Amino acid sequence: MSMSPTVIILACLGFFLDQSVWAHVGGQDKPFCSAWPSAVVPQGGHVTLRCHYRRGFNIFTLYKKDGVPVPELYNRIFWNSFLISPVTPAHAGTYRCRGFHPHSPTEWSAPSNPLVIMVTGLYEKPSLTARPGPTVRAGENVTLSCSSQSSFDIYHLSREGEAHELRLPAVPSINGTFQADFPLGPATHGETYRCFGSFHGSPYEWSDPSDPLPVSVTGIARHLHAVIRYSVAIILFTILPFFLLHRWCSKKKMLL
Repeated sequence: MSMSPTVIILACLGFFLDQSVWAHVGGQDKPFCSAWPSAVVPQGGHVTLRCHYRRGFNIFTLYKKDGVPVPELYNRIFWNSFLISPVTPAHAGTYRCRGFHPHSPTEWSAPSNPLVIMVTGLYEKPSLTARPGPTVRAGENVTLSCSSQSSFDIYHLSREGEAHELRLPAVPSINGTFQADFPLGPATHGETYRCFGSFHGSPYEWSDPSDPLPVSVTGIARHLHAVIRYSVAIILFTILPFFLLHRWCSKKKMLL
């Protein structure tokens, strides 16, 4: 039995309305919390926390999930963004926001994604070195070592222009420092790196950043040409036997 276009349209409309209600009640339709200019903030600096929502909830509350409570957030509402300045170690931690509609104050959104704010500059900076050196050939394996005389528990390695960092536990080395080695694999292009140290008891309170370490890569064009030649050879040696087999089979078929 066929269904009329009107019935199909009404059924689809009901499905999408049901999905919208379910997403809102189930907490899937939630705001997005972000930090500008960065979630890694130097002590004494400033950061703006922003809450974005697509359902018309323009007023938000902001709350901190862990660490030291932040008094300026108590019983406060804000419009899309909230400036924290100057930033102190007490501001380090995980934040979420919730939105509500100004014409329906009892209707709240689900909690946003967790936003972690890291505060830097609380301890002396570690040092960052590269093995085999800061200048390597294309395709050569690179390892970055972050070390310090301070007994840090964790080291964090960041790449310039990226929000996410790599982290590794610090281990005692034979020269009396605490170190972590970050294997980056084969070098393909130049980047600039920094590292930070932190302790288990205060994971969002970091040291000063290390001095920036530029890693440059030489012979990229030559390496790329070699990769292209190798790829072409692989393709030829893969396709050629099938081509020859196809021709041989075609000739046998004609003879039969």
